[in-house]
Amino acid sequence: MRSTVAPTRSCAPPRAERDSRARATERRERLIREGAAAEAVNAGVTIVLQRLERSVMLAADARAAVEESRREREQQLLAARSTLRDLGREHDELVNSVHRDEMARTQQKMRIDQLEERALEELGPEADGLINDYGPTTLVPFFGEVAEDAIAPEPVPFVREEQEKRLKTAERALAMLGRVNPLALEEFSAMEERHKFLSEQLEDLRRTRKDLLDIVREVDDRVQQVFTEAYADVEKAFDSTFARLFPGGEGRLVLTDPDDMLNTGIEVEARPAGKKVKRLSLLSGGERSLVAVAFPVALFKARPSPFYILDEVEAALDDTNLGRLLEIYEELRENSQLLVITHQKRTMEVGDALYGVTMRGDGVTTVISQRLERAESA
Repeated sequence: MRSTVAPTRSCAPPRAERDSRARATERRERLIREGAAAEAVNAGVTIVLQRLERSVMLAADARAAVEESRREREQQLLAARSTLRDLGREHDELVNSVHRDEMARTQQKMRIDQLEERALEELGPEADGLINDYGPTTLVPFFGEVAEDAIAPEPVPFVREEQEKRLKTAERALAMLGRVNPLALEEFSAMEERHKFLSEQLEDLRRTRKDLLDIVREVDDRVQQVFTEAYADVEKAFDSTFARLFPGGEGRLVLTDPDDMLNTGIEVEARPAGKKVKRLSLLSGGERSLVAVAFPVALFKARPSPFYILDEVEAALDDTNLGRLLEIYEELRENSQLLVITHQKRTMEVGDALYGVTMRGDGVTTVISQRLERAESA
């Protein structure tokens, strides 16, 4: 048998609603209280702000007054400082003036003392006597020349400028006279002997100078003669040597100053066949080397020497020019000994002996030599 229970209605919602209403009422009352407190605070703040504004205005007025007072005090301070600086400068000027016056008085006193000592040493009388006899209050007599039948002028009053002029004139005359030397005669005799000795020495030097100038002139003449003869021979030899080294070409030696053979220079003009240039800088390297060789060869032929040393003079020459140069070597070796440093095989072939420097495997340098007489005879 089933039993049924009828649902009962809960009482919780009416209680929660009452609590909610109570809380709302309490919150509304709290808000009312807070609003009233806020209005009171706002009223108080308004009063405080009004009082603060009045305080700020009063403080601003007081500050402006203080600023104005400070500006006045600063102006007064600046004026006082300016016055102090002016007074300091005036004080310094017064101190300097007093110092200058003291220095001037001291110097004047020292000068007066020196004058008194000088007058006492040179003249004998003391300063008081000199002032009485020759002071500014005493009339100055006339010291000039007077004719025999004329009357001497009367004394005149003391005028400092005129007397200073007289003093300077007298001092110059006294300085020109000089002091009396008791040993003047002995010194004159010694100076006379010295003068005689120096005169003899001077005359000897003049003769020696004349002799030296004559010798220099003779040497210059001899040097000029020898140089002129040597230049003429070298010029001829250069023409023939250049014609052999440059077939069909022209070359000559030119003096820069023919009138002064002692100081003149020598220029070389070269014009190979088929070219119009004469300057060495416009020639090729081989041509310049050949022209450079032509000049010493001309010297060798004009003034032969027992032996010659040539250091790779044919390094830049081709086979044709090298053959021409070797022919000249053959001519030179007839009367002289040639020592030629070269890397050219053809030059080595015409030599009588070869000397070389080589390095062995152990790093030691060795000099080797080989005579070529057997090869030539073969």
